[in-house]
Amino acid sequence: MKHRGPRTPDRASGAAGGTTSAQARNATADRAALPVTALRGVGAALAGRLARLNVASIGDLLFLLPLRYEDRTHTTALGALLPGTRAAVEGEISLSEVAFRGRRQLLCRISDGSGFLTLRFFHFSASQQQSLGRGTWLRCYGEVRRSRLGLEMVHPEYRRIAAGGSATTAHGPATDTASPAADAPEALTPIYPLTEGVPQGRLRALVQQALQELARSGLPDLLPAAALPAQAPPLMQALRYLHQPPREADLTELAAGRHPAQRRLAFEELLAHQITLRLRKRALKSDPAWALTDGARMQTRFLASLPFSLTRAQARALGEVDRDLAAAVPMVRLIQGDVGCGKTVIAAAAAARAAGSGLQAVLMAPTELLAEQHWRNFRDWLQPLGETVALLSGSLPARTRRSAMEALAAGEVRVAVGTHALFQEGIEFQRLALVIVDEQHRFGVQQRLQLTRKGQQAGRLPHQLIMTATPIPRTLAMTAYADLDVSVIDELPPGRTPVQTVVAPESRRAEVVQRIVQACRDGRQAYWVCPLIDESDEVLAAAAQDTASALAAALPGLTVGLVHGRMPAAAKEQAMLGFKGGRIQVLVATTVIEVGVDVPNATLMVIENAERMGLAQLHQLRGRVGRGAAVSTCVLLYRAPLSPLARERLRVIRESSDGFEIARRDLALRGPGELLGTRQTGLAQLRVADLVRDADLLPGVQHTAEVLLARAPDTIAALAARWIGAGEQYGRIG
Repeated sequence: MKHRGPRTPDRASGAAGGTTSAQARNATADRAALPVTALRGVGAALAGRLARLNVASIGDLLFLLPLRYEDRTHTTALGALLPGTRAAVEGEISLSEVAFRGRRQLLCRISDGSGFLTLRFFHFSASQQQSLGRGTWLRCYGEVRRSRLGLEMVHPEYRRIAAGGSATTAHGPATDTASPAADAPEALTPIYPLTEGVPQGRLRALVQQALQELARSGLPDLLPAAALPAQAPPLMQALRYLHQPPREADLTELAAGRHPAQRRLAFEELLAHQITLRLRKRALKSDPAWALTDGARMQTRFLASLPFSLTRAQARALGEVDRDLAAAVPMVRLIQGDVGCGKTVIAAAAAARAAGSGLQAVLMAPTELLAEQHWRNFRDWLQPLGETVALLSGSLPARTRRSAMEALAAGEVRVAVGTHALFQEGIEFQRLALVIVDEQHRFGVQQRLQLTRKGQQAGRLPHQLIMTATPIPRTLAMTAYADLDVSVIDELPPGRTPVQTVVAPESRRAEVVQRIVQACRDGRQAYWVCPLIDESDEVLAAAAQDTASALAAALPGLTVGLVHGRMPAAAKEQAMLGFKGGRIQVLVATTVIEVGVDVPNATLMVIENAERMGLAQLHQLRGRVGRGAAVSTCVLLYRAPLSPLARERLRVIRESSDGFEIARRDLALRGPGELLGTRQTGLAQLRVADLVRDADLLPGVQHTAEVLLARAPDTIAALAARWIGAGEQYGRIG
């Protein structure tokens, strides 16, 4: 049968009978918005399972795209099958019986004149058994295995066909494990993401229903053809192609995501996210904020008290922050810079400006250890200027916590540092004018908004200053952070010596221990970072304790300390202060020291199982040494054998100390999720687009976003509904 190809939707069909194009678009959109229960055979139970795939409407089904495709258009003779391969076959059932070999099972033997194949079903219904009787012709697809009966397929996808395979006939209802193959012989077979209780055959059938449901008028094309990538097809044609690629489709191109149909959808998805982020920024800046005038000249006095001068990059970033803070609209600014570039000083200067204006500032950090480090820095810097700095974290004693909360509510304390505990219920501020968020990719946008809401008083919103030590390429920043103004600190303070990075196998562990001995004899200190493992915090803490005990035994005469995430705050602070003060020579730690720890005398870091960590994390950890003028070394211990990805990561981290270059390579190796964090709203859950693969689309996306924001509010709403939904807040706060 000749493949007719995907049909171009009739753009004029909506105008029949005097219906306007706008009415047609609305009618089609309404049809696409119908719940999946409007489809045949979808009840409440199946709808609940589909919801786990983020499918709630008929339109959602069309945007649930295949993960990959299988070519089942060519059948393999049964006599030519090989174990371990997946194949499409056709044959006549010559034997069908229910056997009891340990468990009840249905066995069907099919033949095609060249050989035999057994089909084995452990889960089957009476009607299914009846339909698989002797003389029935089947077309099957599955993995070929070797068994005592010869070659077999266990629970293959199948359908009944006419003798010789010349025509197809309908098959009865599918079970969860033996679903009929619903794909047409002239099309490639889509493989969809699944959830429990929704087999491939059932999902394919539902998608086909959705395609038929919207085939008459098609989904509306929201974008002009001139804005789309070259050769991009209309929307409905693109969706039909991706759900039913013809047998001659290029599987390599589809797997790479480079087909024009995929690029058309990727462009629209990136555009939807770009616009919604810009709308969030526009909505925020339409509200008033406190204009921080710093009448007490607190920032000027703070900068004058520092024992060093700001670098040019720091001064430039602080100038941009000060201009924002002086305005009566909310600042939403991201400061990104490499490890050790001095972002914390900029944050402290901004907090000093807020306090000098008689208002309050808070800094939120992702971990208690980092919050405590920031609190100590802010306390040491601002207390001599007469400012008390409060600490708020989950592990504080109840009395201390209550006292800090009362002081913040009364306005007696104007600067606070803490963890996510800052935005918990019961914590109030008198006049919160500035929210500072460190390592923003570890917080979701909703968490930032929660803290911002706490400062919403008398119609005013607090300014937001967001910091990250994970620099990202400009094109990604323009897309991921379209709701933020971005400042870059691309210069390290003077006196920093580049860290030498050594990659060594686990077998050289004894040599590394001796290197620690030598460093400590020279008056220096060392970190030993325990492996990153996937198990619980308890297991990770135990591993750190075991390592500390082993090193203490191997390093007599040296004091070995321990820090991990499950220690009480007081114990962690005691260990860190002991290390910073030189009373502890070797600090064994988990990756909780990834950010925030500043000990210039520490010149050696050992990272175990470095092959299991990402580039961004390795670079962050390495940044804990090399913070003084002495030559520093980072030793990456790995356990063989190395995967190609791990080998490439270790090569990159050994050869480069440039955080922006490392971020670019990390982006290429592992994608944007690692850099932005899985909780970064929207962009970590892109359905079609890939920020690395589709980077060339971004300039066109940004230009089209500007045009639509200026001229097409109705299109913006439709795009957001199609790609973003109502799950995230992109509008006003409050």
